[in-house]
Amino acid sequence: MSARCQLTGVKPVFGNNVSHSHRRTRRRWNPNIQQRRYWLPSEGRFVRLTLSARAIKIIDRIGIDRAVAHIRARGEKV
Repeated sequence: MSARCQLTGVKPVFGNNVSHSHRRTRRRWNPNIQQRRYWLPSEGRFVRLTLSARAIKIIDRIGIDRAVAHIRARGEKV
């Protein structure tokens, strides 16, 4: 599973760990990615989406139909 949200497009970001002596080593911050299954009433089936925690809240607010339309507009298959 890739660490990428299907709705918001959020992905890992990269930076440095900085020690007390100020030595830098590379690190990454992963988004909080979850697999969620939603019932899509317009198609009469379940869809499984890879979403960030923020995207789950967005779907609660705008609804699954608008969210799936937004994902498809980005060119992703659902």
